[in-house]
Amino acid sequence: MFDFLNKAALPANAIAAAATGKLIPLENVKDEVFAQKMLGEGAAIIPDSEIVAAPISGRISMIYPTLHAFGITSKTGLEVLVHIGINTVELKGKGFKCYVKEGEQVHCGDKIVRFDSYLMNQEGYDMSIMILFPNCQQELKIIKEGHVKRGKSIIAEIGGEQK
Repeated sequence: MFDFLNKAALPANAIAAAATGKLIPLENVKDEVFAQKMLGEGAAIIPDSEIVAAPISGRISMIYPTLHAFGITSKTGLEVLVHIGINTVELKGKGFKCYVKEGEQVHCGDKIVRFDSYLMNQEGYDMSIMILFPNCQQELKIIKEGHVKRGKSIIAEIGGEQK
């Protein structure tokens, strides 16, 4: 009933952690596509839990059919891509549950996807979660390390002039 009381009061230019866990530099991810920033600047989280949340408020612009990735577009046009695990596309959706639909409006911290950590560990998948900014034209200040809480900890801030 009072869900709005639990929402993080983050600054409008802030991007929150999509999961609770250890924040690491994107360059440290064990996948060249992400580490070399081929899909954009960003950060990664080694998760402590199975819930992946919206890092910003906006519209769900894309949910990959295998549920391992989703995109959100803010009212200002910022696009954020959240990719759950490395090579988890191979699972074809097994072990993932999605709580939203494309086109749905979400708030920062809302639960988007849950993954089965037991299954992922048994299958040997690296469950690093990448939060990427594929088309960001503004300056990004990305925090590279520390322990973060889903929907509450700031992992990046947008500011400055357009590139």
